[in-house]
Amino acid sequence: MSFSKDVKEELFSIIPKSRHCVIAELAGIFLMLGNDIHKSISDDALLRKVFTLLNKTRNIGKDVTALSADVYLETIKMVKLNKDCSKVNDLLIQQPCCKRSFIRGAFLVAGSISDPNKGYHFEIVCNQESQAVQLVKAMNVFEVEAKYVCRTGKYVVYLKEGAQIVEILRVMEAAHSVMELENIRVVKEVRGTINRKVNCETANIGKTVSAAVRQIEDINLIEERLGLDNLPQPLQEIAAVRLEYPDTPLGSLGQYLDPPIGKSGVNHRLKKLAKIADEYR
Repeated sequence: MSFSKDVKEELFSIIPKSRHCVIAELAGIFLMLGNDIHKSISDDALLRKVFTLLNKTRNIGKDVTALSADVYLETIKMVKLNKDCSKVNDLLIQQPCCKRSFIRGAFLVAGSISDPNKGYHFEIVCNQESQAVQLVKAMNVFEVEAKYVCRTGKYVVYLKEGAQIVEILRVMEAAHSVMELENIRVVKEVRGTINRKVNCETANIGKTVSAAVRQIEDINLIEERLGLDNLPQPLQEIAAVRLEYPDTPLGSLGQYLDPPIGKSGVNHRLKKLAKIADEYR
């Protein structure tokens, strides 16, 4: 099962305690279903969810098939959808708890989340721009910075940051999914840190090797054109040590001299050798 389906499975099991929140969630569901509601509910889990929510507002029995056309029409009136299903009455989602339920209902019908192991993307696909605007406003109340874009005639409310997706899951009260996503984010962050560190160390090693190769080339050129014996004693010593320990970084190279010198001293002598070598190039 995909992460998106896992999230929905968890959300299907959440039933608001307050009647006004139940109505708000039904509003989110029916808003996304659109006008042809009876034919739209093809998902069994969603059908059971709608049935359960409706039973919280009115007694329609225990038979899911009791969801007749009359029940749907009465429900549309109850959730105060306007005629073209472009938005719900703002009074229904005035309270933060009702906004949570409204967002949850909309997501169950028209939402999806990508596999967080591959990338972060949350979206709810709306039929009309007014629906997207209403959803974005509801999410913004919880400091979830949702945006929407028009894509092939639909209006897609989306999030692309892991932290924001965690927050919207928290808003919808998907506690288990929040924990799962947080764990994935931690693992990815640790891996990213390790990769950056390895890349940095690899780059540093590459720089050290390149510098050592260049220094050895300088020394060999001086040996060929001038002869190392004709160099001042300090330069002879550092040249001999560099040739003997080609892989040793500057910070450690000076320890092979007698007396030992620090990194700055080694660097100073090697720069002098480089300057001499440049005169013969």
